[in-house]
Amino acid sequence: MSITDKIIKERLPKHIAIIMDGNGRWAKERGEHRVVGHQNGVEAVRQTVEAAAELGISYLTLYAFSTENWNRPKDEVLSLMSLLVDAIDHETPTLMKNNVRLKAIGDLGTLPEEVKLKLDGTIEKTEVNTGLTLVLALSYSARWEIVDAVKQIALKTKNGELSIEDIDASLFENHLTTKGIPDPELIIRTSGEHRISNFLLWQIAYSEFYFTKLFWPDFNKDELCKAILDYQNRERRFGKISEQVNNK
Repeated sequence: MSITDKIIKERLPKHIAIIMDGNGRWAKERGEHRVVGHQNGVEAVRQTVEAAAELGISYLTLYAFSTENWNRPKDEVLSLMSLLVDAIDHETPTLMKNNVRLKAIGDLGTLPEEVKLKLDGTIEKTEVNTGLTLVLALSYSARWEIVDAVKQIALKTKNGELSIEDIDASLFENHLTTKGIPDPELIIRTSGEHRISNFLLWQIAYSEFYFTKLFWPDFNKDELCKAILDYQNRERRFGKISEQVNNK
């Protein structure tokens, strides 16, 4: 029996989010420039997206570029942006073939114009697709997202569009960049690190975490299946006790 066959299709997480980490260290171990690691990371993205689509996952969010990443060496940032443009361009036919719809979250106005144009074009083209929704977190920061939501709500309250009594968790969520996207049930982080790195801080309140020592370029379909199997062996209680969950 293959690892894919062990997965219980009725218990798949609806939304998986991945912190893709370790491209630079993967390249360093091989005596290559960090950019080579990012290039090989694109293949891991391709395999993971195709695997998620095949398995029937509804949403896959990939932490592709954080606001903190702008502080990296200029040549690396420029190479990453160029790689992103090429990847979006080259992968659009594959997204269409696999019925994948593309979305993006983050402070997208800070992206270079060429990246934004390619991104918007692919998002528009794939809107017709009804399978997996692939969400790219670009120039993303959870703290920025939360502060931005607070600003939107404060402005509406100031203008009389909202009253303080209207503000609750549901209203707040509708002002996040993830509006309309369910919270992730499973968070995967590669490279052996055990931290959140400013990713989806509001949305992961009840997410399960899976950590692997593999660097991102070595991640593939089997590794995604391992993470899902681990998730399926856990009991999700949401603050309740086991008896309450099992007697639903």
